[in-house]
Amino acid sequence: MKKINPTLEIVGETTEVESWLMRAGLRFSDLGNDAASIAIRKQWREYQAAVHRCCVTLHQPPSRVQLSGDYANLRIPGGASTNSAIACRVVPSP
Repeated sequence: MKKINPTLEIVGETTEVESWLMRAGLRFSDLGNDAASIAIRKQWREYQAAVHRCCVTLHQPPSRVQLSGDYANLRIPGGASTNSAIACRVVPSP
């Protein structure tokens, strides 16, 4: 798998796997059973859990929150993950 067209500026989080994968220039059909694909699927689950906790904490929908701190790496498939506390913030209105 290679990155096709990574997005540089990401605003808000998502609950759509396709949108999340597009941040790294990937499509769901790019994922297979190789180690990298398995790691990306695991990261998706970690990302979704972090987004959910952030939304509950801030009482905002996913599009209005943004993961930060150690969890910012979960925002783009292939980023490293950690088990530290979640840092998140409300995205300013346009």
